[in-house]
Amino acid sequence: TVGMLLALVRKIPAAHESLKHLQWDRGIYGSELFRKTAGVLGLGKVGSRVAARLRAFDMEVLVYDPFIPESRARDLGVRLTDLQTVLSRADILTVHVPLSDDTENMIGARELATMKRGARIVNCARGGIVNEPALLAALESGQVSGAAVDVWSEEPPRSPVLEHLIQHPRVVVTPHLGANTQEAQVNVAVDVARQLVAFRDGELVEHAVNIPVGDRETMAEQRPYLHLAELLGRFCVQLEPENVERVEIEVAGHVARWDPALVGRAVLKGLLGRVTAQAVNLVNAHLIAEERGLSMEIRTDPESVSGYTNLITVTTQAGAGRKIIAGTVFDGVPRIVRLRDLHIEFIPEGHILVLAYEDRPGMVGRIGSILGRHNVNIASMHVGRRTRRGRAIVVLLLDDDVPGEVMDEVTKSVEADFARMIRL
Repeated sequence: TVGMLLALVRKIPAAHESLKHLQWDRGIYGSELFRKTAGVLGLGKVGSRVAARLRAFDMEVLVYDPFIPESRARDLGVRLTDLQTVLSRADILTVHVPLSDDTENMIGARELATMKRGARIVNCARGGIVNEPALLAALESGQVSGAAVDVWSEEPPRSPVLEHLIQHPRVVVTPHLGANTQEAQVNVAVDVARQLVAFRDGELVEHAVNIPVGDRETMAEQRPYLHLAELLGRFCVQLEPENVERVEIEVAGHVARWDPALVGRAVLKGLLGRVTAQAVNLVNAHLIAEERGLSMEIRTDPESVSGYTNLITVTTQAGAGRKIIAGTVFDGVPRIVRLRDLHIEFIPEGHILVLAYEDRPGMVGRIGSILGRHNVNIASMHVGRRTRRGRAIVVLLLDDDVPGEVMDEVTKSVEADFARMIRL
């Protein structure tokens, strides 16, 4: 990433090509990074290392990552802020988020228009995060002065738009080289050989694809609760997409007799799976959490809690705010039984719309009418509240996803102060 950035700002490919044609053109000046502002989207393993290297150029580094705690940013000497601030202030924008439904076309025409005129874009993460037609248009208009791209929405690139982008004179391109170096290939081969030798000698094998959890019968018992724990993590990170600093997990009931660390790793797998480009599993989840400055505490209670034979409760903390979600397993099927401070029961699967508002007559009808008008079918509805006509949480399990504009319409219709679309 840093190599691509340096090639872009100093116009090294153009200078190289010029001299290859025996043209002594020292007018290809380029620009410095010194005292410029870098915007980094995503502060995971790669993003944090890029940020550290950019600081070595005396750059101000602004970071957008809603899943990183403030303490992690402070440790790296960067400033954590919102996306709009990063876009409006960055001279250089570099992308380090995974490609998902949430990040596809994350940087499009609207985002590029809010940036400084003449800003530069670097994408060595995944193709499709930066909308390529929008980037080409911004280059043509001069809104973006240059781009460095290693990854493409179509590989190898064949569409006319991608061909024009590749051939653009202010774009530095490579064919998804990523971490492909001679040393990397050798290191992978050596590492595999060492792991095989360790396995032969009965030693601990790093990066195992699974974890020993007991005999077949125990594994069969654990499986639905590990699935539940992962679902709770996936639900949490979409329900409250904040800079989570700490996760507290309580395992109560019969399931508390198992190793609780496995449940904790399953929760972390769910929490981190959507926010990092790394493949997260039960083996590495706690290591990735440590890298991202996310701490975890696990408590066990062999007694039943709140009338449930088994219960897993996850509490996330971001700043002074604490959010709680709890679940159990009935007949082998995971169920959420507590959301925030209210008791509510539903099966976490598919498309889930969560709303919070003051309950009063006609609210459910309004929601159903709007969704029906947009051909979104409601599979089931679940309500949690303390008092009649008091504050309520409504959970709708839907057959279809809900577009953003429909979400806005529903939110305004019932005057909801909280609305989230959860995808499991």
